[in-house]
Amino acid sequence: MSTLESVIWHVLGYSAMPFIFLMGFLGVCVASIYILKVCGAKPVEAQK
Repeated sequence: MSTLESVIWHVLGYSAMPFIFLMGFLGVCVASIYILKVCGAKPVEAQK
């Protein structure tokens, strides 16, 4: 692999990491909210 190809693949790989991390976070968030809605979870009332 030439140096140019290596640089291109490294740039593509490192620029994809934040996207993959954010999509995973959003996926877990959406799945968690869906599961809570399906289970009928209600917010806990604050104690006085």
